[in-house]
Amino acid sequence: MPEGSRLFMLPDRVPVGYDAQTGSFLEMDGYFAVAAFVAPAYTGTYSSAYQVPLPGKGEGRVRVLPLFCYTAAAFYKGDVYVTAIRVDRSSRHDPRFIDLKLVRKNSAKIKKLFPSNRLIGHLADCALIHGCPGAQNFFLSREECPLPVSSRCNASCAGCISCQKSKDIPATQPRIRFTPSPEEVRDVALFHARRVKNPVLSFGQGCEGEPLLEAGLIEKSIRLIRNDTKGATINMNTNASKPELVARLFDAGLDSIRVSINSVRETYYNRYYIPRDYKFKHALKSIKIAKRKKGFVSINYLTMPGFTDSRDESAALRKFIETYKIDMIQWRNLNFDPLHYFKIIKHPVQPSDMIGIRQLISSLKKSFPSLKMGYYNPRLII
Repeated sequence: MPEGSRLFMLPDRVPVGYDAQTGSFLEMDGYFAVAAFVAPAYTGTYSSAYQVPLPGKGEGRVRVLPLFCYTAAAFYKGDVYVTAIRVDRSSRHDPRFIDLKLVRKNSAKIKKLFPSNRLIGHLADCALIHGCPGAQNFFLSREECPLPVSSRCNASCAGCISCQKSKDIPATQPRIRFTPSPEEVRDVALFHARRVKNPVLSFGQGCEGEPLLEAGLIEKSIRLIRNDTKGATINMNTNASKPELVARLFDAGLDSIRVSINSVRETYYNRYYIPRDYKFKHALKSIKIAKRKKGFVSINYLTMPGFTDSRDESAALRKFIETYKIDMIQWRNLNFDPLHYFKIIKHPVQPSDMIGIRQLISSLKKSFPSLKMGYYNPRLII
């Protein structure tokens, strides 16, 4: 199990094992069901195998699992092993390179330098209270700089980590509650850019809604940043719901977008994202516009074993890559209860139709050798 991963017990769930002699799956009463929340830069290839109680045997007591990924884990010769592959060599969020004592010390210093900058105060809370590695990296002047700006969203994602209407699924971090000024954003971005070689500055974070709903603010911020530096990569993580605004931002100096997608098929996309004032076709149009503007386009492909590697989704992904000529796939684990996910998207689970996450990634590398595979937003040569 990679450094920085966590091992979870799964309450009210019975582990399931495979008996190689009989070729059958067995519930293992008397044991704890466990799963791993694998470290960033790793993509889970299988989900933990467990069973929930049958109707009439306490089903009503089984709560939906919190917003983490649930990768299969096993004990073997005194160690814990997980079913995962490393998709990115970057140590961007590796806890071994994040000194929390230094984060705390630097956050106090930087807040004194910018006493009226609310965004820095917000990032300090993200770093010290909610454990956000992106915010922690800002205070260490390393890697990617987060620039959250939007308290609003135009989707109701089932697995939103900052806003949950369901009482069964707690949000994992609070959403930003104010709208920073362009000057506040500029000061954060430039402070980081002046201390980091080839920095990445990113709008669209886990602690905010959809950044395109603050496109005017972002446009002004980008222009202020570009007045001072041309060398930083300015990125936006987005649902890409507003094609005309995406075009404006690239004209202002945006370099790249990362479009969040759980499926390249509209039916399953809609069931997870529940878009309110846009359609899936708008996200596709934004990708086309970004490519026309010579921008770098990644998809934040929220990966769920059993769905992402199903033959129908895999075939649709290949067609999507061929059609839209994206530059990168970021294989992010979907932090969601696996059984609840399949219930929401209403996708049949057929083991014989699965090709495997590892095999899917490997086959795409062969078919699309120029397509980048990874986990983080890349630095671009500006």
